[in-house]
Amino acid sequence: MPGRGVALPDHWMRRFAQRPGFEWAPEPPGPPYAPDERVAALQTVVSAGEAPVVLVAHSAGCLTVALWAARHTGPVRGALLVTPPDVPPDQIVVPRTRLPFPSILVASRNDPYTSVAGFQALADDWGADLVDAGDVGHLDSATGFGSWPDGERLVARL
Repeated sequence: MPGRGVALPDHWMRRFAQRPGFEWAPEPPGPPYAPDERVAALQTVVSAGEAPVVLVAHSAGCLTVALWAARHTGPVRGALLVTPPDVPPDQIVVPRTRLPFPSILVASRNDPYTSVAGFQALADDWGADLVDAGDVGHLDSATGFGSWPDGERLVARL
């Protein structure tokens, strides 16, 4: 893959960061989720080089990508956004505007943190292609995901 990949935190995603050409965005301490610190950590990694970046984010990492895109620009070629949580606006104000780069949002039909309608609304707002992963829970290591070939194929699309 020409360019770089940047993975945002979740245990199964560490596999992406171990691949050649991928980097791991440092994970600030938490919980609680600290949006400003996470956006700053992502900005540090994205701005560290000139090569185009594909972001790979899971759960709160997807929120970080949307927040980063509202505040920064950079050589981002696309983003894979996997099962973002539905967060009440009184907790975190998540930008609901079109992302300035192509994106794919992966949804689960039985995610405990977001409904199918919630995933669809985020995909519509962010201008992301919606991919239905089926009944996969929160699509994380706790639900049994390790290697995820479908995720690698989606990254290749970006």
